[in-house]
Amino acid sequence: MPAAGPPSLVHVHQDEVLTGEAVALDVQPIGFFLRTLGAFIDVLVSVALIVTFALLFAMLSGQGLMSDATARIATIVMLVTVLIAIPTAVETAARGRSLGKLAVGGRIVRADGGASGFRQAFIRALVGVLEIYFTLGAIALLVGAFTPRSQRLGDLLAGTYSERTRTPPLPAPGFGVPPGLEPWAAIADVGRLPDRLARRIAQFTRQADRLEPGPRGRLAGQLAAEARPFVSPIPPVDPETMLRAVIAVRRDRELRGLELEAERVAALTAGTRAAPRDFPQR
Repeated sequence: MPAAGPPSLVHVHQDEVLTGEAVALDVQPIGFFLRTLGAFIDVLVSVALIVTFALLFAMLSGQGLMSDATARIATIVMLVTVLIAIPTAVETAARGRSLGKLAVGGRIVRADGGASGFRQAFIRALVGVLEIYFTLGAIALLVGAFTPRSQRLGDLLAGTYSERTRTPPLPAPGFGVPPGLEPWAAIADVGRLPDRLARRIAQFTRQADRLEPGPRGRLAGQLAAEARPFVSPIPPVDPETMLRAVIAVRRDRELRGLELEAERVAALTAGTRAAPRDFPQR
């Protein structure tokens, strides 16, 4: 038997997450600007709480209801609560969300795509005191600007990043075969159509309704002229109808091919699965 070759390498894009089952998931990290805006909102909320408590302590001290030593202890407890305890509790309970992240459509997740927990939230809050409050956000901005997923120092230490939760809507489903061309679609040969030309035709059919009649007709005629050498037989219709029919037939046949491939893989998997053995009882 020939010697087995070296194992192939799996290339994972920086916007993909490799799960434990070696499946690459396409994720959308939130951008640097939105990440900064969300953090700024959270900082404003924290500063508002600190100012509120500070005014309350000053009022109590002025009325003689709180001694200076008690005020200092209360201030320390208040800062720890506002800067560490509350962000950790909110992010843990909301599964990676906060007021600022909700505003910009983000959520903190682990590097493998899973939900972040208490440990990640605590590390991020603890490091955030240094990189956000002590340095006025300078460290967070500097690190976030040079990391692929706009991660700040706390994210790098906790193994997290901010994932986009508001994804753009899916494109509208493609057009089917135009009425009257069903018999032609059953015998049409469009398999030789180049992939690049097929993408241009698909893009045209999606955007044709937004084009002016003049440019729309010229572009349809140009694409139809490029596609005719790869289509047999040529349907007796106008160029745009021909393009819609060609791209619909190609899409349906590629989808059917993928379905057949999945069925063959499922059949092979079922055939190679060993049946359980029945051992005699003693």
